[in-house]
Amino acid sequence: MSDLLDRLRQRGWRMTAQRRVVAEVLDGEHVHLTADEVLARATVRLPEISRATVYNTLGELVSLGEVTEVATDGRAKRYDPNAHRPHQHLICSHCGAIRDVHPAGDPLADLPDSERFGFTVSEVEMTYRGLCPDCNHA
Repeated sequence: MSDLLDRLRQRGWRMTAQRRVVAEVLDGEHVHLTADEVLARATVRLPEISRATVYNTLGELVSLGEVTEVATDGRAKRYDPNAHRPHQHLICSHCGAIRDVHPAGDPLADLPDSERFGFTVSEVEMTYRGLCPDCNHA
């Protein structure tokens, strides 16, 4: 389970009813919702929430570094609340399902100095692609 709500409380983020609903919708493990999916789920919980509020709140959460945007091959951006847990993504190349994965080893250490071209490398983003079980059996 993501600890998004706890992290936001610790930051002293002003928790309006609308912001709370967006954070609650995003909270969880393997959550990678589009903005429209966040809006749809938030509207069920708080019917008066507006599209602008959801989009603005998502933008704030990304700016704060509490949520990351995940872009996948021209599909809608998805929002990942597990921003503080190092992980990579496994994406179904057919339906776009996303799972968080935690491969063994240190990908930073795996890049030899000869391949760094003078860069000081600070982070790695790797994406694994394949077919999810549902698409693999379709």
